[in-house]
Amino acid sequence: MKPKTLNLKLTIRPAKLTDVPRMMPLLNDYARQAEILPRMEADVYQSIRAWIVAEADGRIVGMGALLVLWGDLAEVRSLVVDPAWHGYGIGRKIVSALLVQATELAVPTVFALTRQAGFFLKLGFSLTEKEKLPRKVMKDCVFCPKFHACDEVAVVYSTGGVPTNGR
Repeated sequence: MKPKTLNLKLTIRPAKLTDVPRMMPLLNDYARQAEILPRMEADVYQSIRAWIVAEADGRIVGMGALLVLWGDLAEVRSLVVDPAWHGYGIGRKIVSALLVQATELAVPTVFALTRQAGFFLKLGFSLTEKEKLPRKVMKDCVFCPKFHACDEVAVVYSTGGVPTNGR
């Protein structure tokens, strides 16, 4: 149900364990449409600290996660917004919160694989080649059914952080 007014209180916050059952229907809807990779409920519980949710009127209307892959690289993943809530800047606010986390963690580079490159470009990301992200390709992409016919593009964002040496 889309709000009639923008005066509705929207909260962008870290996810809590009690949010997971409310997160799964939206994640599953997007996974069924092949817009994101499927996420098991157990995986969401185990990675709860990585998730940001958007809540309005007690409903989870959007979410995304920041997955740290290494000392120099993190991914914005599973960014979804309830279609009834598109156009209110919710995705932008979620990504901004995830970028703040990446900056606080001193992760110098954040990337996303997306079919919505224009959205990320407006937020300061730049286009790159997936081949420049071997950690992602080896961790997730090789298991994706679209691996050999991928229709996503890679975008990157520099937080200005200093990479760690991995020790």
